[in-house]
Order: sequence, then structure tokens, then C-alpha cells
Amino acid sequence: MKKLKKSTSQIRIQKEKSAFLEQLKRTPIIQVVCEKINIGRATFYRWKSDDSIFSQAVEDAFLEGHLLVNDLAESQLIGAVKDRNLSAITYWLKHHHKDYKNRIEIEGNLNTIQELSAEQKELVQKALRLASLDFNQHEK
Repeated sequence: MKKLKKSTSQIRIQKEKSAFLEQLKRTPIIQVVCEKINIGRATFYRWKSDDSIFSQAVEDAFLEGHLLVNDLAESQLIGAVKDRNLSAITYWLKHHHKDYKNRIEIEGNLNTIQELSAEQKELVQKALRLASLDFNQHEK
């Protein structure tokens, strides 16, 4: 009788894990998914640490959920651009058009008569290094 109960318990857990994965694909937030299928976060993390197949399936479902949310957000952004929302238009252009990307411009006058001190040279070199950073890498 005890063996039958364990097998019923395992079936219930497998159903809960499947439900968790399906929900995670639609809502990639662990706490929300736990609440929806009525399990504790500790239970989820125990399942994840004890079952490597489930753990990998969680990672895959989480990625799928993030991609879905990204698609939804981009769709809303495009809708806002179509509705002539200036903030949305600005955001889109800054992130998708080279002419509107953020830039660093340095202006000033150099006095070539006076030699720069070591501290000033170091400051100029640091400013030039910062100016040459590829900010596109940091936006992703």
C-alpha cells in the first residue's frame, strides 16, 4: 500500500512540475508561477536542485517566457510609435537608428604653449579611454 501511495505522489509531483513549466513559459516570474500552481518557492527550488532534467526544462521554459514577454513589449512599443507617442518614438530611434544613438562629444580649447602636467595628461588619457567605449555593448 505504501508503494502505491508513493507512486501516486510521484504522479502528482510530475503533473505539478509540468504545470509549472507550462505556466513559466507564459509568465517568467518564479513567485507568480508558484502562487498560480499553489506550491511554495522552497518546493520549486528543491525540485530544481534534485532533478537535473527538470532544472534544464526550467531554464528552457524561462527563456521561452522571456522571449514571449520581449515580443509583447516590442509589439506594444511599435503600437505606441504608430500612435505617435513621442517617448516611444525617441526610445525606438535611440536603440535602432545609428543617427540617434547617444554620443559623447568633447569640446574645449587647448593651450599648446603650456605643457600639461602628469596629472593633467593622465586625466586626458582617461577621458579619451572613456570616450572610446562602445556604448552599444552596454545597452543590450
